[in-house]
Amino acid sequence: RHVHTLRLLSLPTERCFRAFCLVSRSDITQKGYEKKRSKLLGAYLPHPPVFVNYCFLDCVCFVLLVCIVLYVFFLFFVLLFYFFIFLHWLEASMAHERRPPMAPSASRYHRRRSSGTRDERYRSDVHTEAVQAALAKHKERKMAVPMPSKRRSLVVQTSMDAYTPPDTSSGSEEEGGQGEGTPTSSQGSVSMEHWISRAIHQGSTTSSSSSSTQSGGSGAAGRLADVLAQTHVENHSAPPDVTTYTSEHPVQVERPQVSTVPRTTPKYGNAELMETGDGVPVSSRVSAKIQQLVNTLKQPRRPPLREFFVDDFEELLEVQQPDPNQPRPEGAQMVTIRGEPLGVVTNWPPSLEAALQRWGTISPKAPCLTTMDTNGKPLYVLTYGKLWSRSIKVAYNILHKLGTKQEPMVRPGDRVALVFPNNDPAAFMVTFYGCLLAEVVPVPIEVPLTRKDAGSQQIGFLLGSCGVTVALTSDACHKGLPKGPTGEIPQFKGWPKLLWFVTESKHLSKPPRDWFPHIKDANNDTAYIEYKTCKDGSVLGVTVTRIALLTHCQALTQSCGYTEAEIIVNVLDFKKDVGLWHGILTSVMNMMHVISIPYSLMKVNPLSWIQKVCQYKAKVACVKSRDMHWALVAHRDQRDINLSSLRMLVVADGSNPWSISSCDAFLNVFQSKGLRPEVICPCASSTEALTVAIRRPTDDSNQPPGRGVLSMQGLSHGVIRVDSEERLSVLTVQDVGTVMPGALMCVVKAEGVPQLCRTDEIGELCVCSIATGMSYYGLSGMTKNTFEVFPMSSSGAPISEYPFTRTGLLGFIGPGGLVFVSGKMDGLMVVSGRRHNADDIVATALAVEPMKFVYRGRIAVFSVTVLHDERIVVVAEQRPDSTEEDSFQWMSRVLQAIDSIHNVGVFCLALVPANTLPKTPLGGIHLSETKQLFLEGSLHPCNVLMCPHTCVTNLPKPRQKQPEIGPASVMVGNLVSGKRIAQASGRDLGQIEDNDQARKFLFLSEGAVLSSLTCLQLHKRAEKIATMLMERGHLQDGDHVALVYPPGIDLIAAFYGCLYAGCVPITVRPPHPQNIATTLPTVKMIVEVSRSACVMTSQVISKLLKSKEASAAVDVRTWPPVLDTDDLPKKKPPQLYKPSNPDTLAYLDFSVSTTGMLAGVKMSHTATSAFCRSIKLQCELYPSREVAICLDPYCGLGFVLWCLCSVYSGHQSILIPPSELEVNPALWLLAVSQFRVRDTFCSYSVMELCAKGLGLQTESLKSRGLDLSRVRTCVVVAEERPRIALTQSFSKLFKDLGLHPRAVSTSFGCRVNLAICLQGTSGPDPTTVYVDMRALRHDRVRLVERGSPHSLPLMESGKILPGVRIIIANPETKGPLGDSHLGEIWVHCAHNGSGYFTVYGDEALQSDHFNSHLSFGDTQTVWARTGYLGFLRRTELTDASGERHDALYVSIMECAVFPWTNLLVVVVELEGSEQEALDLVPLVTNAVLEEHYLIVGVVVVVDIGVIPINSRGEKQRMHLRDGFLADQLDPIYVAYNM
Repeated sequence: RHVHTLRLLSLPTERCFRAFCLVSRSDITQKGYEKKRSKLLGAYLPHPPVFVNYCFLDCVCFVLLVCIVLYVFFLFFVLLFYFFIFLHWLEASMAHERRPPMAPSASRYHRRRSSGTRDERYRSDVHTEAVQAALAKHKERKMAVPMPSKRRSLVVQTSMDAYTPPDTSSGSEEEGGQGEGTPTSSQGSVSMEHWISRAIHQGSTTSSSSSSTQSGGSGAAGRLADVLAQTHVENHSAPPDVTTYTSEHPVQVERPQVSTVPRTTPKYGNAELMETGDGVPVSSRVSAKIQQLVNTLKQPRRPPLREFFVDDFEELLEVQQPDPNQPRPEGAQMVTIRGEPLGVVTNWPPSLEAALQRWGTISPKAPCLTTMDTNGKPLYVLTYGKLWSRSIKVAYNILHKLGTKQEPMVRPGDRVALVFPNNDPAAFMVTFYGCLLAEVVPVPIEVPLTRKDAGSQQIGFLLGSCGVTVALTSDACHKGLPKGPTGEIPQFKGWPKLLWFVTESKHLSKPPRDWFPHIKDANNDTAYIEYKTCKDGSVLGVTVTRIALLTHCQALTQSCGYTEAEIIVNVLDFKKDVGLWHGILTSVMNMMHVISIPYSLMKVNPLSWIQKVCQYKAKVACVKSRDMHWALVAHRDQRDINLSSLRMLVVADGSNPWSISSCDAFLNVFQSKGLRPEVICPCASSTEALTVAIRRPTDDSNQPPGRGVLSMQGLSHGVIRVDSEERLSVLTVQDVGTVMPGALMCVVKAEGVPQLCRTDEIGELCVCSIATGMSYYGLSGMTKNTFEVFPMSSSGAPISEYPFTRTGLLGFIGPGGLVFVSGKMDGLMVVSGRRHNADDIVATALAVEPMKFVYRGRIAVFSVTVLHDERIVVVAEQRPDSTEEDSFQWMSRVLQAIDSIHNVGVFCLALVPANTLPKTPLGGIHLSETKQLFLEGSLHPCNVLMCPHTCVTNLPKPRQKQPEIGPASVMVGNLVSGKRIAQASGRDLGQIEDNDQARKFLFLSEGAVLSSLTCLQLHKRAEKIATMLMERGHLQDGDHVALVYPPGIDLIAAFYGCLYAGCVPITVRPPHPQNIATTLPTVKMIVEVSRSACVMTSQVISKLLKSKEASAAVDVRTWPPVLDTDDLPKKKPPQLYKPSNPDTLAYLDFSVSTTGMLAGVKMSHTATSAFCRSIKLQCELYPSREVAICLDPYCGLGFVLWCLCSVYSGHQSILIPPSELEVNPALWLLAVSQFRVRDTFCSYSVMELCAKGLGLQTESLKSRGLDLSRVRTCVVVAEERPRIALTQSFSKLFKDLGLHPRAVSTSFGCRVNLAICLQGTSGPDPTTVYVDMRALRHDRVRLVERGSPHSLPLMESGKILPGVRIIIANPETKGPLGDSHLGEIWVHCAHNGSGYFTVYGDEALQSDHFNSHLSFGDTQTVWARTGYLGFLRRTELTDASGERHDALYVSIMECAVFPWTNLLVVVVELEGSEQEALDLVPLVTNAVLEEHYLIVGVVVVVDIGVIPINSRGEKQRMHLRDGFLADQLDPIYVAYNM
């Protein structure tokens, strides 16, 4: 019994332990931890004993047993009942299969038999269920994508208090019913959505509790953290910093690779603390997220790469190969469909003006237009008599009251702008007909509310191209326009200069009694111009002739069965499209009464149009699907609704496939209110072709509309296929009626020549009719491609002698001549050869969890071209009450849904705050403006999720190894098949004199701005220092001494004092007094690594090293003896040390490379003397010279120029510490001018400081007498590729001060050789070449012209120093390369370093870097490997010896980029506000993809100054990586690209 008890207890204990592990891994506060721990472990904690009545328990058990038996019987009967139902259904389906099959052409389309019965397969909400089912498939698969880390200030600023929700009416103007993917009133889908949403919530990762750390990120899954924690990694000691002083930034640690001995550290189950690859303990957040991201990339979607030949170094991107199993059209070639004949009616007027004249004189009291105020009450009733008389008045004033009698401003045929608000249709109608009577061409446009309206500039371009000089407007609109200080309307950006003319009747002159407009029959003159916004944002003007206008009205009258005095409710924009055609034009032709519902009223009362239909018993209503959707939302409060008077409900955006869901939902709700199914009449229209098709209202309710459930997979290939059994990716389409009367219609291929499609193929609808647009105004080329299309049959013969007009609609013609539209050409996105429609993507996104996280109709979908293919971008307005975690989960599900339904990846999904997307005048999203903001980085999203790994499948193939010059070729000679081996050398150094050491003290004149030191003074001071080292320090020959001095003369004296005493000096940058915690550990590390027996410094720094602040950063007790040189002994040393062997060590050069490696390079006396001699010959440094040096004197060429060269050459040096320029940026240039310096040396940081600090002060500096005309060489000292942009801008800025552009040049050095190239006084100017970056990827050098695509400018890194030999070698095979190859730069010369000074003595590394041999060719010469990539090029220029000049180009990249766990991490510093941080994520990802063909895994946005740089201005990538992994960067935003 006790054994059983133990077994029962063991299981909860394990669960208890696992729960504890989960809690311990979570990234939560202590309070949250205790709460969660008690909740999880509460069930298993010991409780006080409870005494139980066992008799009572027996009774309870018996009752339970009886209940279970009864429940089993109940289940049996239920299953039996369902079994009989299944048998009945099976028998019915067998009987159905025995029926004769339908015709093949009709089987793909379906007609509902009656309005009462409904096939489940053809429901419009099938897409919503498909999306939910697709997401349910993923419920077991957890999303392994980490949430982005966002700084808490960003989260606070995007809280719900910061935004007001957008208008509830802000449906998209262009997308129409995009948001109608889910009927809101479907009773049956509520429980299913609830159930599926529960499944999604259970299946998605939610382990992202809020963190209290600075970055504000969420904790990653503990399981993944455990994976990382158990990974075996090598561990090195964490190093301190050797970077520039920073007082406000966190600790910046650089990684010295001094140890290569792996040391194992114990790993524990608790993953709160983890270790990076370098043993730095970090919190688990960032590392676990990166591991999560890597897990999502285990099986990338990249297709297998083909092998193909790259000709002429051209980089070919991987081309997506067509799927051999993709569906292809199989039907016969379609035939042209002809509409019914346009009936000739005797009383139809010869023109629209004649119709107005008829009704204005015969029925002047008949109401023409009723306008509404914002309360829904009639504001004004315009009768036909008033319309006629006022139109005549407007026509007279346009022609006779603008300008003078001799020079009228407007003549018949001229264009004028009509600028009227959306709530004043009466004034617009009067003015429009006034223009027609005056034979002036109206151009209706939107009211420009501000000077920066979305798309306003493009409208201005249209007005300018149309030659518009007059704008007609209403009095209220004129008062509402923005005014300048003088009260005049300013000229809007891009607009022509306009005369604003108010057309209110009270402002107009009465025409004379004898004046009457000339009313002609309809002809081919232009009646009006309707503007159209293209996909790219440009605005075109479509001209409509008078005969087309009249014919279109006649066709609409016939199709819709319009009769006199009918009442029509119009909700649409009356200035264009369907609203203009029905509400302004066709209504006047038939003397109809239009009830106009303004947009402002719809915002207040979405049900207003239905109320007006009931109130006026209207026969016709013109709406969009969004108006139907809003009515559904608001109808619950209304009871007395009767829609039985409606005989036709025109759905203007019926061409949007997703309008069917609004139609169905609207019918479901309002059928009980008198709405008949046959009343709903979707129509398809376009600006170019006017009304393309419209469903006719019928009295026969048994004649249902056509429907089809099409496979989206087939549609993406342009093929019509009936839905497969899965029902996951389907599109339910409804017909938009038949072809218009008197028109011909065909379907042509969407791309290429206009060839007729097959019957089962999707293409662009084309119409041949009088009632279409005529042209794009002023654009004959585009007009020919759109309005003058001659479709061809498969044989290539045109099918008609009359031209067709492209409608811009994609679709097909079904059985019975029914027209089906599946999308628009403007919404088409071709991704990897497959076509996707923007409206389809929007519907899928909204079907995920509609109305919860984003606003309906406030989603923009567009494509951007990245890497030669279109990429899908989704932008949505986020609700202010949704949390960061909820939004991220929604974004993740949207990506899953789009991937499952459309089988396409989303490149970028961005959420922006409410009411921030640019709007069209009627509240829809301005798509092209949104796209432009995204491309410019001005969208300012609050959440971004990018998925480049999923989308980009056309990356180029991996780098190919190029054939190199083999041993046989080298034996034959250097010139092999036109290739020259890439090697070059400086001029001969000559014989080095043996008494160089003695010459150091002969001619010396060290000077600085504040103090100076002669040769004798330096000699005596160095002797005293040597005495102090021997007496107080008790040092022996060869002991190492650390010199911790600020830049100055004391450092030079201490250096030579060490040489006199036979010690080896190591110059070390002193700690910064305001930043001891960061900088002092670096000093300590260098002292320890260099094995210094003593530290020499000044009295101030000596106290600093032992202060309380120092003891908090390092252990001050372990310092070696610290000697203060402010108080020196007065006696001389007994004798000066002279090296017995010239190859003995002179000094150690300690520095940190860009990879974060701290290395001390050994410099012998021979190398030091050869170095100084080489620089003296190159720069012609003689005793009479004066050289200004503004460099840090601690390592590299800066130290040599500061301490050694002037002693060797005898010239005078003016020393300017770079830190002084932070206080006085002009100090260096003033010293150069004052001392008339001809040669000066600086660093990039100094040059940048001068360019930024003095760029606007050149005039004041000139007035102070600053003159740089004597400067012949200004050399930038660096260990990197020349920064061309900086050097060029510096030259241009100070050109006015006399600086010659050719004077500015660069040098190049590295760790193994401190100076390889240095621009001298003689020799050719440095050259700049442009190389193809695509060729560089394959290690080839291909020169291109300036401005070529993918070109990279490279500047020569200075002239090769005397005594230096260079060769370009293959870093892998160690073989020599040719001139046209990119390879590693190897150097051989006397001043190469002797090797690394390391604690452990890594001989392999030393041999590889300092003592390398070529694998063939000259295998005897000892080379040093620089680790830098570059190439040599023989130029046409000649050097001093008369030979052709060899130029060295270094092509390493400098940026804050580092790899980690197979991901590329990019860190960028943000100069602007934190709100702009997220804009950088897509910009950086796109730029790296386009330029380098690399996918960025993580984008980190940080503050200015966070990226660590060393004293030479080089970025420290490995230190940056460690700071990132240790979560020490305090990033503004971290984006993990999926």
